[in-house]
Amino acid sequence: MRKAVIDLGTNTFHLFIVELEAGVLKTLYKEKIAVKIGKNGISKGLIAKDAMKRAVHTLEVFKTVLNQFEVTDVIGVATSAIRNARNGQELLDRIYESTQIEIQIIDGDKEAELIFEGVKAAGAVGKNYELVMDIGGGSVEFIIGNEDKILWKRSFEIGAQRLLDKFHKKDPMPPKAVTEMFAWLDSELSDLKKAIAEYRPTGLIGCSGTFDTLTEIYFKESNQDRPVHPTVFKLPIKAYRDTHRELLIKDKAARLAIPGMVSMRVDMIVVASCLISFVSDLIPTDHITACTYALKEGVLYSMEHKPIAEKQ
Repeated sequence: MRKAVIDLGTNTFHLFIVELEAGVLKTLYKEKIAVKIGKNGISKGLIAKDAMKRAVHTLEVFKTVLNQFEVTDVIGVATSAIRNARNGQELLDRIYESTQIEIQIIDGDKEAELIFEGVKAAGAVGKNYELVMDIGGGSVEFIIGNEDKILWKRSFEIGAQRLLDKFHKKDPMPPKAVTEMFAWLDSELSDLKKAIAEYRPTGLIGCSGTFDTLTEIYFKESNQDRPVHPTVFKLPIKAYRDTHRELLIKDKAARLAIPGMVSMRVDMIVVASCLISFVSDLIPTDHITACTYALKEGVLYSMEHKPIAEKQ
């Protein structure tokens, strides 16, 4: 049995194809493309025309791959940029017209739940309550829970593309802009701070994206070989802080030269790292658990156990 998940994120589109054989999941194909549908439009509540073209073209490429692997069981999900854009449904209609791939928009609560399912599938959570954080281009999801249950979850429309548009207008990002961003986050994330105070999570888990890049930088700068297959890594807080300070003083060209830097992350990584810095100050831990599983793996889990939404 072959299944596929398509995740239409604000910055990156993912295609994930697996095969289920004797109860074991085998990854057949994974691809991510920096479509950047939030660029030049997300702060206006629109998907720009050129972003629409990139999105449709990418789905046409994905369709070709799906045909090559003879996959018919496909679920596609769209998140922040599309669910908040006035022309979001128009994009999904164009995608369906061109590829016959149906994409469903999921709300922030459902996105948070699916992310947590992905983190659980990776074995990143145990008995202790931890704060899970997923930084997307349009939204950021926070979940407090353990392997048994979710205590609290919330999606905030403060993703990296939105933060980039709002605060990172000069490069390097001026200290004044960093200070303004932290003050703004203190207000915007007041509910998160209340939840942390109430439930007292003892660890911080960061999903994919920026956390993958920070982990890669850590391995490169500490001259360690990154394991090929593991899905969970420990990033020491001290190492993260060192990288964060480095990101704040460098322009784009200098950031690109950092060993381990991923080119598709280079624009948004400064504001994303500022957000991580703000949140990590709220959690009493000496490391960040970086998890490579997130939404798409959670969607796959839901395909195996329960539908995301009832078919009409």
